Amino acid sequence: PKTTGTELVAEYAEHISGKTILVTGVSPGGLGANFAEKTAAAAPALLILAGRNTTKTRQTADAITAAHPGVDIMTLELDLGSFRSVRRAAETVNGWADVPKVDDVLVNNAGIMATPSGKTEDGFESQFGTNHLGPFLFTNLVMGKVQAAEAPRVVTDGKHYNEWHAYGQSKTANCLVTISLAEKLGGKGLLSLSLHPGAIFTNLSNHLENFEACRGEGAQDINMGTKFMWTDFDPKTEDRGVATHSSTANFFKDCRVADQYSEEVYPWATNKIDADKPWTLSERLVGERFSY
Repeated sequence: PKTTGTELVAEYAEHISGKTILVTGVSPGGLGANFAEKTAAAAPALLILAGRNTTKTRQTADAITAAHPGVDIMTLELDLGSFRSVRRAAETVNGWADVPKVDDVLVNNAGIMATPSGKTEDGFESQFGTNHLGPFLFTNLVMGKVQAAEAPRVVTDGKHYNEWHAYGQSKTANCLVTISLAEKLGGKGLLSLSLHPGAIFTNLSNHLENFEACRGEGAQDINMGTKFMWTDFDPKTEDRGVATHSSTANFFKDCRVADQYSEEVYPWATNKIDADKPWTLSERLVGERFSY
């Protein structure tokens, strides 16, 4: 659990060099930006940085260019809380004729946590829409270019409204759809992975008023699929947190496959039989079917 992203990038640099990597949610101060910055040290062929705020995305791109001027970078405007924005971004990606295989690795890092009750532009609960439906739609819309890579990977870091229940539901949906994607495309070489990077104080925690509140309320998402959320709180640095970003459909914690038979993850977040249910529901909600 003490392994850092810097150490992993150094260890696996040969597997990163020459790759095309797309990362969502890359605002400065977040794990996406940190992951992109660490990965750049291994000389990928192209980094595609996607974010809602184009100014912040450009700041991250400029910081990486200053540190690693030899790495090519493209930026992409992507608001996962808007299907219109997601479709526009996917159309942009698919239209890049000079980038035939956009994603050796697609990292669905962007997300929100414990936000006040609200809805997305399309009328869905904000955390479910932004953390699950947006990434689900974007991933499937660019899947043609994902599959064009030699060894493609997709990494995807539920009474009255409770922000932690909503967050837990969105994350459990991520886990189950990751399994479904692996079942559909694993035989064609796609690695589909979900992960828990740990507790890290980044800008994701902007809506947490204080630590004691998040310890008590956040523990409720234990019932949503994870057994380790806030109960044994050990904050990580960003460098340790991004280490987990780097056997298909598995759920990763602390740079290793989490053991669903011990204390780490409940079976309903890893159930292959149930995995197609959120997939089918997600297709209905985004208004499009994806057949592979």
